[in-house]
Amino acid sequence: MNKSELIEKVAEGTGLSKVDVDSALKAILAVIVEEITKGRKVTLVGFGTFEARKRKARIGVNPQKPTERIKIPAKKTPAFSAGSEFKAAVQTGKAPGIKKPVAKKKPAAAKKAPAAAKKTVAKKVVAKKKATK
Repeated sequence: MNKSELIEKVAEGTGLSKVDVDSALKAILAVIVEEITKGRKVTLVGFGTFEARKRKARIGVNPQKPTERIKIPAKKTPAFSAGSEFKAAVQTGKAPGIKKPVAKKKPAAAKKAPAAAKKTVAKKVVAKKKATK
């Protein structure tokens, strides 16, 4: 799945427009990259953790000349470690679906009997009282 397919799938699942999903995704990724470059971790509970890891300098083999050794400098590299819910979903093959936000319904006003119906009931009660006298 590429970025445009991801945007389309999220838009279908949430009911948002593709433009809104695209701008939200760009903002989320920008924040993650910004925090990682500052040396901070970004944890999405259940999904995973993004972080920068330091790799030590080491000696490697030149792939073009296998007999030659090369020095690989130390560097920082981005890393992701999957969270428990993500791991469980991959293990079981059952991914959670997208939950569409439910539109809040306005509370329904209590149904009142029409005024005409109340008057007829009142007239019947009065008529019964007169008949019993």
